[in-house]
Amino acid sequence: MYHPFTIASSLNTAWGIFKRNFVTIIVYSVVTTFIVGILTIIFGVFFTSQNFYADMFVSLLIIVFQSYTTLGLYKLIFTLIDSEFYEFHISQIFPRFTMLVSYIVVWLIFAFLVVNYNYLIKALAPFGILQEVAEFMGVVVVLYLMLRSMFFLSFIADEDSGPLESLKQSFVLTKGNFVNVLLILGIVLLLIAVPAILSQYFILAPVFIIFSYPFVNIFLAVAYRKLIYSHKDVDDLDSETV
Repeated sequence: MYHPFTIASSLNTAWGIFKRNFVTIIVYSVVTTFIVGILTIIFGVFFTSQNFYADMFVSLLIIVFQSYTTLGLYKLIFTLIDSEFYEFHISQIFPRFTMLVSYIVVWLIFAFLVVNYNYLIKALAPFGILQEVAEFMGVVVVLYLMLRSMFFLSFIADEDSGPLESLKQSFVLTKGNFVNVLLILGIVLLLIAVPAILSQYFILAPVFIIFSYPFVNIFLAVAYRKLIYSHKDVDDLDSETV
C-alpha cells in the first residue's frame, strides 16, 4: 500500500537507524571530528604563512578533508540503511573521487554566488533603499536555494551524480513539497544551528552536537529516500527505510 511522505515517518525511521547503529555512527563522527580538528591545528601552527597562495592551499586541504568525511558519513548512512537487505563490504563506505569533486564544485558554486552578492551589496551602499531591498531579496534567495538544493549531497553520495545534475535532481525532488521541505529545514536548524549558538554560553552544547549532527544527516538521508519513493508512487515500507 502506498504511503505519502510525512515528516513524522521520516523522523521515526531515522531514529530507529540511529539507535540500531549508534556505536558505529558516533565512533565515525567523533573520530572524523577529532582528525579534522587536529589537522586544522597542525596546519594553523606549522603551515600558516604570510603568503596568500600558501594559506589558500592549506585551507583547500582542510576543506577537501572535511568534504571527504561528510561524504563518508552519508556513504556510511546509506550503507547501514541497505545492509539489512544486501551484503556489503567496508569499501562501500568510502566515497569515490568523482563524488568528492562534485561536492566541492557545488560548494564553489555557492561560494561564487555569495561573493558576488556581497560585492553587489557594497556597490549599492550609496543608494540606501536599494541596498536594503537587495539585502532582503538576498535572504529570500538564500532560503529558496537552501530549500531546493537540500538533497544534492544525498544524490551525490547515493547515485554519484555530478554537481549540476545533483542540484537539478534536488530541485525536482523538492518541487511541490514546500511545506515538508521547510519543516525539514526547521528541524535541521533546531538541532544544529541552535546548539551551535548556545555553545558560546553552555559548555555541554557542543557535546549535544556530536549526537545531533549525525542524526540530522540520517534524517536527511531517510527523507531523501522517502521522497524519491513518494515521487515514484510506489510502496513505502518502513522495514526497508523507504
